[in-house]
Amino acid sequence: MARKTSKQTSTLTHIDAKGEARMVDVSAKPATERIAVAEGRVVMSQATLDLIVSGNAKKGDVLGTARLAGIMAAKRTSDLIPLCHPLALSKVTVDIAPDSKLPGCIVRATVKVTGPTGVEMEALTAVSVACLTIYDMIKAAERGVRIEAIHLVEKKGGKSGHYRAAG
Repeated sequence: MARKTSKQTSTLTHIDAKGEARMVDVSAKPATERIAVAEGRVVMSQATLDLIVSGNAKKGDVLGTARLAGIMAAKRTSDLIPLCHPLALSKVTVDIAPDSKLPGCIVRATVKVTGPTGVEMEALTAVSVACLTIYDMIKAAERGVRIEAIHLVEKKGGKSGHYRAAG
């Protein structure tokens, strides 16, 4: 169950009065600092995780490549998601932690901007593309890898306030 520290909204902001998709007008909104954190995981066999950690994957540095792909994806989110605003991001970090308990990798992205709209989609896109890159780089070793639980962990700033996922 997610927690929201401000009023929950039930309107779809990307749908106009006629039910048609539209880009939200954010021109009257103040530019404030906004931060979003998203997370996901890539689950695989321990043997495949060992290949990643040892640096012996056939395609090279899996984690470094996935980290870079995630950062690049965050910067291109408005090219991928039709109604997203192009944003001048001030910070994007993608952290990938191997986890033997899964086994697999936990991918976490933090995105920051000072602007009139949030960066949730940029954080979620960074995680998604980093996870897909891990899959692409290890699919020769294991086809049954699963990408799971991509979600927004936290969002700060803007009119809707602070959101943090429970758990």
